[in-house]
Amino acid sequence: IASYGLTETTPVLTFATLKNHLKELPREEQDALKARAGLPVPTVDLRVVDEEGSDIEPDGKAIGEVVVKSNVVMAGYWGDPEATAETFDEDGWFHTGDMATIDEEGYIQIADRKKDIIISGGENISSLEVERVLYSHPAVLEAAVIAVPHEFWGEVPKAVVSLKPGETASEEDIIEHCRGCLARYKVPKSVQFVEELPKGGTGKILKNVLKQRCSRGEP
Repeated sequence: IASYGLTETTPVLTFATLKNHLKELPREEQDALKARAGLPVPTVDLRVVDEEGSDIEPDGKAIGEVVVKSNVVMAGYWGDPEATAETFDEDGWFHTGDMATIDEEGYIQIADRKKDIIISGGENISSLEVERVLYSHPAVLEAAVIAVPHEFWGEVPKAVVSLKPGETASEEDIIEHCRGCLARYKVPKSVQFVEELPKGGTGKILKNVLKQRCSRGEP
């Protein structure tokens, strides 16, 4: 069973437990629900909100930020009142920085970090969703998707990819693969091939470094 939480929430906010009436669903649908971030645990008030702080449509498609109130949430960042003020709004909701969908049953699914969401023509694009498709290409070893400026759409997704040893693929190969799996506006508009993607000490790909390189026109 999946769960979701942060260090600041000590740490669990949700568990993907099944509501009783959903236990009658086919096994595949039950497994899909259990793979989501799930439902808020007792004592946790959780919402998924838009930029204005209003609850998003619970259709499992719209994306908003997860905000919570609970006695398990930290009081603030030690010695950093500015960071605390940026994280809690005036009504006391803790803004997690995680973007998610929520369905009519209240199950949330994490879509991305807020800083990594790509807003193209007013549509939110989860970089993680696009990356999952890229990783399904047989030649792709590593992939990251970042936002790059676009004169008309504001931002568009760009894929940065490293290939498996001995494998080859062109930009069009990668884009065509994505076209078969994603809505048109989510398909990367360009693909950059690199030997290796930059990583931190834990092995996590550093998208901020990729964004900086792109802004400077570096490979």
